[in-house]
Amino acid sequence: MKVTVIGAAGGIGQPLSLLLKQSPYVTELSLYDVVNAPGVAKDISHINTPAPVSGFLPDQDGLAQAVKDARLIIIPAGMARKPGQTRDDLFNVNASIAYGIAEGIAKSAPQAFVLVISNPVNSLVPVFAEVLKSHNVFDPKRLFGVTSLDLVRASTFVAEVTGRPQDADKFHVPVVGGHSGTTIVPLVSRTQPAAQLDQAQIEQLTHRIQFGGDEVIQAKNNTGSATLSMAFAGARFANAVLAAAQGATSDLPEYSYIDLTADEAGGRAIQDVVGHVPFFSVPITLGPNGVEKIHALGELSSYERQLVSQAVEGLQGNIAKGVSFKPTKL
Repeated sequence: MKVTVIGAAGGIGQPLSLLLKQSPYVTELSLYDVVNAPGVAKDISHINTPAPVSGFLPDQDGLAQAVKDARLIIIPAGMARKPGQTRDDLFNVNASIAYGIAEGIAKSAPQAFVLVISNPVNSLVPVFAEVLKSHNVFDPKRLFGVTSLDLVRASTFVAEVTGRPQDADKFHVPVVGGHSGTTIVPLVSRTQPAAQLDQAQIEQLTHRIQFGGDEVIQAKNNTGSATLSMAFAGARFANAVLAAAQGATSDLPEYSYIDLTADEAGGRAIQDVVGHVPFFSVPITLGPNGVEKIHALGELSSYERQLVSQAVEGLQGNIAKGVSFKPTKL
């Protein structure tokens, strides 16, 4: 299947493209960016895995060429977080970028799975949804906000706290809500295999998962943000979508920030628990057409219910900002 990376020359885009070149599900890799995409494509094309690689720039209708016939489009394009910025601070710049990309997808690849990494995910996924709706090509089953890094961090941090860092990939910690600060809701009490944690440890882990990106910014001396771990998480989720598109099944749900109408019954069940919010990161089963089923959140502790309430309050503003966004005409 053809996969397109938009923002392929950036700090996330390059390692993400490298990982996708190694994917058994990718039969063609198309890279797009405003600069350097042909060079990145040439470099990656020397790797001895089967998928051919091509690179495109904006000239000569490059975006349309890059996404044409793509089965999956994954988007890390946009400005990275700078010191002192939250993901939400990036909105005005990255929303304009996202709007243009969404229009290109709507015109040239309306049936593709669209995976949004660009921040702030909480607001940009609604931007994509509104643009696709305006072109009458919106399918909520095919639009995903990539929140996988929160789950990757959660399993790593729980493994460290329990003294089993070597088993990080064996821990599964549900993380729901959004993808920014306190909108991120780790359900640490539901960790599998069960972790023996007291409330203080749960609260410390929750805060670390919510603000794990700040650790990276500080460790990079305020010169960068999480790129390599995000690329890993993005490739992992992309492979899950591609595997499901080819009929593979999994016993474990994936998690993604989606329009809850992707599964009407499952979405309503989520809203019965969390309140009325149109987008939420939830456990899902993937299938050949994208979201096949939204799963219930299960029993929440009183602490987790408090976290969900706080997340929904933040998400409502984030979502409204994305829904109402219109780019400034120059």
